[in-house]
Amino acid sequence: MPAAPDPTAPSAGAASPASTVRWWTVPRWWTPRQWAAAGIAFTATVLLVGIPTAVIPNPAFGRAVEPTWWSLPVLLVTGVLGGLLLATYVRPDGPARDADSSDGTPGDATAADESVDRPAKWGTVGGFLAYFAIGCPVCNKLVLIALGSSGALTWFAPVQPLLALASIVVLAVALRARLRGSLACPVVPVPAPADVVEGESPRG
Repeated sequence: MPAAPDPTAPSAGAASPASTVRWWTVPRWWTPRQWAAAGIAFTATVLLVGIPTAVIPNPAFGRAVEPTWWSLPVLLVTGVLGGLLLATYVRPDGPARDADSSDGTPGDATAADESVDRPAKWGTVGGFLAYFAIGCPVCNKLVLIALGSSGALTWFAPVQPLLALASIVVLAVALRARLRGSLACPVVPVPAPADVVEGESPRG
């Protein structure tokens, strides 16, 4: 009598477990190690961006123009997205993935590095955009050199909300790329959907 099919193996013509998992649900299966990394990265991002821009009041930095009403929400969203993005680089049981995941050839290693680093570069760009977006428009030396104090208020300040939106979009795109990539090359084991294992007879 033939053996019953393996309940963990996808049947012919059926979608693989990873293909049935949506990318935005991947963090549901993160380990405490990854969530701890996300929390630490969130705190670090909020402090590193919020203290120099004086959105978080502190004795070391001040600003000539008060923060806008949207500065704190943008700072918090930046922290959340940045924290989640960093957590995608943390393995559940060890350090971040390196180039040894390729087959060892230099070309493959370079391609893998570029693929992994692209979202990281986007994340860095998003962080800088958030810094310029919520910073004091007349306290930024680069803006003052380029536009002067009156130009900073007339031309740069109105653009800051667009920079804030751009920072959130860039960070969200980078996070989406990392989460989608984790389904193709999972760092976290993707659980099999219930409908794959239900209805199958046990081995006998």
